[in-house]
Amino acid sequence: MCTTAVDRPAPRGTTDARRRRVVGLGTLVVVLVLAGAVSLAVGARALSPAEVWHGLFAAPDADQRLTEIRLIVRTVRVPRTVLAVVAGVALGVGGALIQGYTRNPIADTGLLGVNAGASFAVVSVIAVFGLSNPFQYVWFALLGAAVAGVVVFGLASIGRGAGNPLTLALAGQGITVFLGAMTMAVALSDQKSLNALRFWNSGSVAGVGFDVIWPVTAFIAAGLVLALTTLPALNLLNLGDDVARGLGVNLALSRTVGILAITLLAGAATAACGPIAFLGLMVAHVARYLTGADYRWLVPYAGLLGAVVLLVCDIVGRLVVRPGELDAGIVVALLGAPFFVALLWRGKFKNT
Repeated sequence: MCTTAVDRPAPRGTTDARRRRVVGLGTLVVVLVLAGAVSLAVGARALSPAEVWHGLFAAPDADQRLTEIRLIVRTVRVPRTVLAVVAGVALGVGGALIQGYTRNPIADTGLLGVNAGASFAVVSVIAVFGLSNPFQYVWFALLGAAVAGVVVFGLASIGRGAGNPLTLALAGQGITVFLGAMTMAVALSDQKSLNALRFWNSGSVAGVGFDVIWPVTAFIAAGLVLALTTLPALNLLNLGDDVARGLGVNLALSRTVGILAITLLAGAATAACGPIAFLGLMVAHVARYLTGADYRWLVPYAGLLGAVVLLVCDIVGRLVVRPGELDAGIVVALLGAPFFVALLWRGKFKNT
């Protein structure tokens, strides 16, 4: 009896690779859960596992100490942990996508100008309207990030270089520089905006409540859904435009959906916790090393790695300068800058 291609078993190497990838994903989930548990216990006031459990699940009582523990866990550390996970997933997936769509191994989500757009929107509304609550200006930050992403994509879609990854990178860099200059001009003319910009640019997952986290999570969820729908086409796009077109990929539609997903992911994460540089860049490379170039695996790995790295960096920031703290964005930059230099050196070394 003959065997069809559908009935024929997959090669053993393919099965083993799939099994390793599944085990890797499971391992990352376990590491993320453990990091989340540590995040709930670590801070200016260290808590035991029993105290964390009480803070999460115990009913209110008259004991002042237990009441304080419950307040710390539920109103400070749980929102902080959730935001680190959500923003880390968004920036990790966004970093993998932007490298795929631009075919640029050192691209980051800031390449589309979303960080600069969010920063400009924040300092502008603070200077004009005097806003001070994150729930008030997070919407403007998200709007600024979205507008910047649309403008960059629009500029990259016109002229002779329309649709070229290099054109997209150059348009993003131009808008980023322009908005950065405008942001500083506004901030230097208004002390309140300058103070807000200093805090904003450090990138922090602290001090944000669920009134901000839930709306931001909704935008990130929409971005993740769009991202997942583009992964098969993104694999083909990385074979070259001509090959992808020959295999039936609508290049314009695929790139439009992909850029929209990146803008939603990076814009929402930046709106909630400020610009966090290098995170997407780092985890995308680590994910590619672990899984290969198949974006159906690379993107989930990058999302989980982004959550783990951001959460661990936030924990480290709480420990290194106790009883003070370093913002998570600063710790990520301290880790990411050498990683970025190593990438450049490695690339240069290969070419010599």
